[in-house]
Amino acid sequence: MSHRVIVTGGAGGIGAAIVERFLADDARVAVLDRRAPAAESGSLFVGVDLRDPLDTRRAVGEAIAALGGVDVLVNCAGIFQHASLLDITVDDWDRVLDINARATFVTMQAVAPAMLDARRGAIVNIASMAAKQGGGGEGHYAASKAAVVALTRAGAQEWGCHGVTVNAVCPGYVLTEMGADTRSEADVAAWSAKSPLGRLGIPEDVAGVTHFLASPAGSYLTGQAINVTGGMVMH
Repeated sequence: MSHRVIVTGGAGGIGAAIVERFLADDARVAVLDRRAPAAESGSLFVGVDLRDPLDTRRAVGEAIAALGGVDVLVNCAGIFQHASLLDITVDDWDRVLDINARATFVTMQAVAPAMLDARRGAIVNIASMAAKQGGGGEGHYAASKAAVVALTRAGAQEWGCHGVTVNAVCPGYVLTEMGADTRSEADVAAWSAKSPLGRLGIPEDVAGVTHFLASPAGSYLTGQAINVTGGMVMH
């Protein structure tokens, strides 16, 4: 039986690469996003406002019903804003934390009953290198991703006895449309130099690790926050 996969934020960027990786493995995939995928990819699209917990639960329920269950949840939806601590407004804080952290919590709660009943499942939360060493110029973003890592550990500790694994992936600099308006060519060169491999990540780098964590090959990993940073973070 092919895996039944829900991917939030699967319409573009890293999320779209994750969707394609699962589809390549003959999985059935539901994309939860505020916009539909750009091209017909073979996935099921469910529109959702992840800032609205009730709408999020509704969308997860629709996806589970359409797929006939759920084996894998990937929380990839996220937003980024560059701002100094003194310039972050409460509204900025709420928007970033609502989408990056609270929505992860809500979707984990929404899929858990089905996974716990089936006594199997894999949850992969896309966090960030910022969860471990970020902060300057992105305090609310770093805080939101640190919250994702903490939620990951909590899920792993509580649900492991039911056969459910929960892991996080912490990408480094990955070139997508998110943040494109705040980076320059000089930024890209400087960031690339931070990696022993001398390059930035691509969405497929994150998709490969995500797929591994949700596969039988990754079934003894849980509670981990795995760096996909080209060696920029090694702990």
